[in-house]
Amino acid sequence: MPTICHRFPCDLSPLATQYYNTLRFTRSSSIPNPINRRRRIITLSTSSAPGDVDLNPLVSALSKKDSQAVEEALDELGKVGWAKRWSSQPYVSRRTTYVRELTSLGMKNAENLAIPSVRNDAAFLFTVVGTTGFLGVLAGQLPGDWGFFVPYLVGSISLIVLAVGSVSPGLLQAAIDGFSSFFPDYKDRITSHEAAHFLVAYLIGIPILGYSLDIGKEHVNLIDERLEKLIYSGQLDSKELDRLAVVAMAGLAAEGLKYNSVLGQSADLFTLQRLINRSKPTLNKEQQQNLTRWAVLFAGSLIKNNTGVHEDLMAAMSKNASVIECIETIENAAVG
Repeated sequence: MPTICHRFPCDLSPLATQYYNTLRFTRSSSIPNPINRRRRIITLSTSSAPGDVDLNPLVSALSKKDSQAVEEALDELGKVGWAKRWSSQPYVSRRTTYVRELTSLGMKNAENLAIPSVRNDAAFLFTVVGTTGFLGVLAGQLPGDWGFFVPYLVGSISLIVLAVGSVSPGLLQAAIDGFSSFFPDYKDRITSHEAAHFLVAYLIGIPILGYSLDIGKEHVNLIDERLEKLIYSGQLDSKELDRLAVVAMAGLAAEGLKYNSVLGQSADLFTLQRLINRSKPTLNKEQQQNLTRWAVLFAGSLIKNNTGVHEDLMAAMSKNASVIECIETIENAAVG
């Protein structure tokens, strides 16, 4: 299964972009102490489970990036009463969903969730043009030929930026992402977005092998060998498509519940469209629209019903907690 990310330059199909006319599958709490990779024992307070639980199998599976072993280890921990939230969300098949339901859930701007915000792009270009224009005016005061040539050289920077954006959009997007980090809400958005992917995948029962919040590399790494084979063979059935769609839309849903505009939906939409294209039976235009809305609604409901867990996970991830520490955070957090 591909990495899920949300700051990722990609070309969306018209169908994925036209969300409702027609959705990167890229905060204060205490964090457990660093893990002893050789030996890790957790004392449980529940009377239904053994006094001690050995997390060595899970640690080993994560270190080997073995998704099947991670899933088996979490299943065993669930049986003894430790991983109570792992795969705790039963399967619910998609149903007809309307925009008003997203609004009722608390989405700030449900009608425009799939429309990429141009805030960061506009701010970056305005800064480049404004700065070069100001420097050009100052350079015009230089004596002699310097006052003639330097303003032209400075002014050409804006044209170079536009040219780079036309020839290599990825480079321009990387620059915009770096510039976006100066916005006060940028880090919080990223953390909320990726924590939502992590949490929803865990609740649904899809193993997580890693994540990153680094600028330009934000993602949650979900790999399930069985699902990966189905995706690449184009044989993803309706049940698995529903599960993956909910995880793919979790980041968008988290942003939509908190902000008036969503910044990280492009790669999520791209991934969802790819999953739809690899599924059987084929979905028509209306069915794809409905799947998108339903997945946002379902993911948003899970996040809203686990607000405390999501916030604690955000705090852990913002401090670069390991995957197993994030899992412990999920299991120990209050629902809130």
